[in-house]
Amino acid sequence: MAPTDETGQVARHPSPLGAAPPTGPPPADGGTGQGARMPRWLPRAMVLALALVGAFQLGTWAFHQLIGLLLNILIAFFLALAIEPAVSRMAARGMRRGLATFLVFFGLLIVAAGFFTLLGSMLAGQIIRMIEGFPDYLDSVINWVNTTFHTELRRVDIQEGLLHSDWLRKYAQNSAAGVLDVSTQVLGGLFKLLTIALFSFYFAADGPRLRRALCSVLPPARQAEVLRAWEIAVDKTGGYLYSRGLMALISGVAHYVLLEALGIPYAPVLAVWVGVVSQFIPTIGTYLAGALPMLIAFTVSPLYAVWVLIFVVVYQQFENYMLQPKLTSKTVDIHPAVAFGSVIAGTALLGAVGALIAIPAVATLQAFLGAYVKRYDVTDDPRVHGHRGRGEGPGPLTRARRLWGRVRHRPDESRDDSRDGSRDGSRDESG
Repeated sequence: MAPTDETGQVARHPSPLGAAPPTGPPPADGGTGQGARMPRWLPRAMVLALALVGAFQLGTWAFHQLIGLLLNILIAFFLALAIEPAVSRMAARGMRRGLATFLVFFGLLIVAAGFFTLLGSMLAGQIIRMIEGFPDYLDSVINWVNTTFHTELRRVDIQEGLLHSDWLRKYAQNSAAGVLDVSTQVLGGLFKLLTIALFSFYFAADGPRLRRALCSVLPPARQAEVLRAWEIAVDKTGGYLYSRGLMALISGVAHYVLLEALGIPYAPVLAVWVGVVSQFIPTIGTYLAGALPMLIAFTVSPLYAVWVLIFVVVYQQFENYMLQPKLTSKTVDIHPAVAFGSVIAGTALLGAVGALIAIPAVATLQAFLGAYVKRYDVTDDPRVHGHRGRGEGPGPLTRARRLWGRVRHRPDESRDDSRDGSRDGSRDESG
């Protein structure tokens, strides 16, 4: 029987080598007889993690649901920045800011309504002319087919076949079913335009109040930076749109002179179309603007369409290298490559909206960061101006001449060396 101590537990004897005897694992209950408790911070951490995940999912869902509204607000903000100079000038002369904003919007509405009215009348006239001339065009096609392939087709037979065809019946059914979708899209577009107009009106009319509300939550140092950034954005956006409007006017007048000289129908409407579309649709606006006048000119004469194409290309080069740098140097002074890259990036991010606001946004950012970038005087080095200095070594022509001289004199030198070697050998043999 193992010896026990006074408490009744088995006495532990030291091992013969003097090391402590191995002890068993501690009890699971920590010696108290109760189960291990969960740490107090773990439930709170789990609840916090679940709350963060839920908030992220909810924010993502809300952002996707409101992305259309956010884009409309962004467009309205830039439109308000564009009309801010005109509204401020009218308000500085004593007119109420709300009335000044209303007058500016009313003027823009009249211009837009006139443009779409002229364009619609032109398209309607062209469609009517095409419908009226369709029988004659069909007769000419039938005569060509009968003459070429020795057939006996008649226009009456073709019309009856088209009227009783299944394809026409299915097309009419699909068109009738798609009328509701087209109506829904038109109503949605009108609602978006109304939303943009209302937000831009409020942004322009309550601009000072909005700036005061924004600055009231910022320290004085930050207030000065925000106001300066706002002023730069107004100048750049307004200057961009005004310079584009001036270039649209010049482009419209130039194309009107050409179309009127060629006798193209609807020359005023086509000139307005070219001026507006080529200036206010970035990157591809020029090609879209020139396609419609070329099509109308082609109906008159294919040679006229070629002349219109040549004029569009030549005028585009004149505008890019002569007119645009002078008009936008004081308003949107950014490099053409930067402008092109910003348009591509804006299109990838926000589609057509990003392409429209990319250039003024980049110009604003560039002007704002320019005040915080320290610049130094550039050394008067010839390499800065794109050419090498005279003291840096011979030019390419000089080096080519030297290389050619070396190549040309190498055979003579090898012959002299061989002659000298033969002479030395004959001397050695004679010696």
